[in-house]
Amino acid sequence: MTAHADHAGAVRRGPVGRLADAVGGGLAQAVMLLIGLFWLVPTLGLLVVSLRDESVNAAEGWWTVFTKPAQLTIDSYSSLLATGFTASFWNTVLITVPTTVLVIGIAAMAAYAFAWMTFPGRDVLFLVVVALMIVPVQIALIPIAALYGQLGVFGSISGVVLFHIAFGLPFAIFLLRNFFAGIPASLLEAARMDGSSEWRIFATIVFPLAKPAIASLGIFQFLWVWNDLLIALVFADTDSQPMTKALQSEMRQFGTNVDIIAPGAFLSLLVPLALFFAFQRYFVQGMMAGSVK
Repeated sequence: MTAHADHAGAVRRGPVGRLADAVGGGLAQAVMLLIGLFWLVPTLGLLVVSLRDESVNAAEGWWTVFTKPAQLTIDSYSSLLATGFTASFWNTVLITVPTTVLVIGIAAMAAYAFAWMTFPGRDVLFLVVVALMIVPVQIALIPIAALYGQLGVFGSISGVVLFHIAFGLPFAIFLLRNFFAGIPASLLEAARMDGSSEWRIFATIVFPLAKPAIASLGIFQFLWVWNDLLIALVFADTDSQPMTKALQSEMRQFGTNVDIIAPGAFLSLLVPLALFFAFQRYFVQGMMAGSVK
């Protein structure tokens, strides 16, 4: 045995190992920080464009604001609010929040049943849920539009919410069921031996342990519904239209109406960004769940 191996109790690392250590340290962090800054450049550009007059945006690039800060103004946001954009913002909230909450609640209960309860046809029903994940949204638009017309909910916020719930549940159930199945069975059996009901086990043990997965699902579901345009175009009318449809209508009518589109797009970006940064810790935990045993 060599002296350095006896003294350190470890094998000396070669050049490749030392390079891996360097990359895994400060160098990697610097590279990731640089990538993050480049990733934020379009967002910064959108903010600057939304804070400048349309004539200035047409004449100069947004980066000139660093030498001419007097160009910044909030007139574009005042014009945006005058178009009734506020109503579209609240419509988006009224569509997205109930959809996300209901999808999480219904999917969590169904996932627990598929993971830990025994009932006839359980496996067949779960295969049906998995199969529904591959059904394209487009093939359901016309049949559901006809159904909504008969029920009298076409063009309403409730109709949009119901559609998003129906197509959000299969993936949500699949995701949470796989996470619930990873919970130690001994933990649930001990609770049953203590006399706990299935509902109590779900509410006090399984649901709290699933916070990372639920937070990840909530972020995904919220972003899908918040940024949706297709369903809004089909099922929402003028009174129930979300921000995406309102911005699309501005583009269709005015083409280059940047003083309305830019601030509207930036405002629609703020809420998802705030949500992600508020729950990013749970989001990372949810993405890593199950990757390490």
